[in-house]
Amino acid sequence: MDIKNSEAPVNTVTLNKNLIDAPTNNIYEAIAIIAKRATQINGDIKKELLEKLDEFATYNDSLEEIFENKEQIEVSKFYERLPKPHALAVEEWLKNKIYYRNTQDEAIDE
Repeated sequence: MDIKNSEAPVNTVTLNKNLIDAPTNNIYEAIAIIAKRATQINGDIKKELLEKLDEFATYNDSLEEIFENKEQIEVSKFYERLPKPHALAVEEWLKNKIYYRNTQDEAIDE
């Protein structure tokens, strides 16, 4: 997923309830699916950020020299400006990019 080119909003947006629950006909189920996807997105973003910040890590036991790394600050600011994971998940949900299935329906069919 390319979060850098996402069209997800970075501020609050009011959506119609019918847009959210249309695929499932249940607002609670839709919100649960979106929340699970937001958790996945958050984990991916966190992993990517930690990998980038790990490049700047110093492994000295000495606390004598603490310096400001401008590149590290720019990386952090970039990730702070990205849309939040829940906004990305809602955008994916509205564009039908999230695959989901109800396992309870499958258990009844068998």
